[in-house]
Amino acid sequence: MLLYNVTITLDIEVHEDWVRWMQDTHIPDVMSTGMFLSYRMSRLIGHDHADSEIYTMQYLVKDMPHLVRYQEEFAPALQEQHSARYSGKYAAFRTVMEVIDHNERI
Repeated sequence: MLLYNVTITLDIEVHEDWVRWMQDTHIPDVMSTGMFLSYRMSRLIGHDHADSEIYTMQYLVKDMPHLVRYQEEFAPALQEQHSARYSGKYAAFRTVMEVIDHNERI
């Protein structure tokens, strides 16, 4: 299994709206693609950026073919919706990690 991790730094003035939009719209849209098994949304605490908040979205995916399909078929439109809503108010980077061990039931 893999973790598709998106780390997002948001301007402080939009982060509350962003959290609501993620929970109400974006995450349901991502999960409705059927490419991911689960997700986790986290907020970084104790960072040095007083003018921003930092979040991570971690999506658990079965294998690389599912992730590639998501990236090719679904991600461009979903990322465009995000960009249109929060243009100039965020920075994001994406990483993929192999899950070596876990204690959660899947």
